[in-house]
Amino acid sequence: MDRLSEILLEEDCAEGLWSSVESGEMDDIIPELSRLEMEQDPIHKHKDVLAHTIAVVNKTKPDIVIRLAALFHDIGKPDTRSFSHGGVTFRHHEEVGARIARKRLKALDFPEEIVQQVSELVRLSGRFKGYADGWSDSAVRRYARDAGPLLGKLNHLIRCDCTTRNRVKEEGIQAAMDDLEIRIKDLAEEERVKSERPGLDGDEIMEHLGLAPGREVGQALKFLLELKREEGDLEKEELRQRLNSWWSKKS
Repeated sequence: MDRLSEILLEEDCAEGLWSSVESGEMDDIIPELSRLEMEQDPIHKHKDVLAHTIAVVNKTKPDIVIRLAALFHDIGKPDTRSFSHGGVTFRHHEEVGARIARKRLKALDFPEEIVQQVSELVRLSGRFKGYADGWSDSAVRRYARDAGPLLGKLNHLIRCDCTTRNRVKEEGIQAAMDDLEIRIKDLAEEERVKSERPGLDGDEIMEHLGLAPGREVGQALKFLLELKREEGDLEKEELRQRLNSWWSKKS
């Protein structure tokens, strides 16, 4: 654990990673890593997967969880390589990679919290694929919900998982991630505003109490909002009973 952490937490860790791989040291730490050198990735055609992996790790900020996730994010490709779909594919390599990451990090005695976070980031590392084809708001919410507290780290990893020399493609990927992050923020704000709404709207209050639009409707809404903050969501029938009690005291 200490030696791997030492290599990964260098600001520029590429030299240390290559030295460890070429000397054979890495075979004793993560024996699965050297297998990536022979795997040609159909997406990153200018690099074998090992070169791509080290480039991704080196692009990330020196955070041990993110750099470990970057190191393992394609580790499942050798076990999932297939030539049966008109080219080379690596279907479900993220799930396989997550299992490998968990097993290897446990063997290296990394803390359980780090093991959990890294394996989850590896599992989720392919979720961004297809975003440019169009995601519904539900899909965006699901992405953010599944990432949970790891959302920031996941987005950073995905941004760094682009080592193409094609500037237009690089800019397109970064713009798509910018868009996703904005949508996540906007949807979260919508949910926050929605959660601040009382269980009955103005029309329902006016119908129930026989009121016309005016100051008293606003007071009733304020009462229901304070009730929600204190007791959480209540059934509408319960809200109407509380409203009756509040209105009778006010009257």
